[in-house]
Amino acid sequence: MAGPLLLRSLLSASTLKSFSSHLAPLPRFSRCFSSGPASAAAAATTYPSAYLDPGRLRNVAVIAHVDHGKTTLMDRLLRQCGADIPHERAMDSISLERERGITIASKVTSVSWKENELNMVDTPGHADFGGEVERVVGMVEGAVLVVDAGEGPLAQTKFVLAKALKYGLRPLLLLNKVDRPSVSEERCNEVETLVFDLFANLGATEEQLDFPVLYASAKEGWASSTFTKDPPAGAKNMSQLLDAIVRHVPPPKANLDGPFQMLVSMMEKDFYLGRILTGRVSSGIVRVGDKIHGLRSSESGIEKIEEGKVCSLT
Repeated sequence: MAGPLLLRSLLSASTLKSFSSHLAPLPRFSRCFSSGPASAAAAATTYPSAYLDPGRLRNVAVIAHVDHGKTTLMDRLLRQCGADIPHERAMDSISLERERGITIASKVTSVSWKENELNMVDTPGHADFGGEVERVVGMVEGAVLVVDAGEGPLAQTKFVLAKALKYGLRPLLLLNKVDRPSVSEERCNEVETLVFDLFANLGATEEQLDFPVLYASAKEGWASSTFTKDPPAGAKNMSQLLDAIVRHVPPPKANLDGPFQMLVSMMEKDFYLGRILTGRVSSGIVRVGDKIHGLRSSESGIEKIEEGKVCSLT
C-alpha cells in the first residue's frame, strides 16, 4: 500500500493537498488525476473559503544558459519574499547539484508578492539536462530569460528560449551580472540587440517580441528597470523584477466549474509526506473528502485506476 500522496499545483496555493492513496505503483502511470462528477457539480456552485482567485496567480519558469546566475536569482527572490534560507543554492536539493553547482532537475516554489501568488520553476541550464526544460515549460505562462551581460546569449540560451517561445510563453529578459567592471551600458545594449535578433530568428510573435528588459546583480540581490551598476540603498532588492512578472505575465486560465483534472509533470517521494506530485490543474476544485482517481494510458485507451480520498488541504 502506498503512503500519503501530496499534490502540488501550479494553479493555486490552495491546491497543495495530502490524501491517503490506495494506488499500487504502476509502470505506465499517465500522470493525470481527476475527480468524480459529484465534486465537479459542487464546485460549480460554491467555492471553498481557501479559494485563491486565479487572476492573482503567476506561473513563471526561470531559464538560462548554465552559470548565468539563474539559481542564485531564485535564492534572492525567495529571500526578498521572506523565505528563511539556511544556505546558498537552496533550490538545489540533489547532492550532485550542490557538488557541481548546476541544476539537474526542475524545482518549483511559490512566493507571495503584493497579494499575488508567484509559482516559480527553476529549470536546468546545462545541455545534458535539456529534457527537463521541455517537461515543465508547458506548466507556466511566462519565462524569465537570464542572460550574462558580459557573455551574452550562448548555445543553451537559444535552446531554452526556443522551448519557451514554442509553448507561447510571455518572456522577460534579465541581464545579469551588470555590476561587473567589464559590463557597460553600451555592452548591455549590444546584448539586448543580440537577444532580440535571437527572438526573431526563433519565430517569436509580436507579443513575445515586446518583452521588458531588466538589469540585475543576482549575487548582490537587486534588479532594476533602468541600467545601473550600483542602485541606491533603498532599491537594492528584487522588487522591480517581481512587479514586472506580475504586470507582464498573464494569469492562468482556469475552468473552475469543470471536474478536477491535474496533469502531473514531476514526481518525487518524501519520507514523511509520501509521494509528491507537481503539476498543472486544468479545471475544477478539490475539497477535503473528495475522491480522486488516477488515470493511465493503455493500448485500449485511458483507464481509471483505484481511487484515493482527500484527507487534508494545506
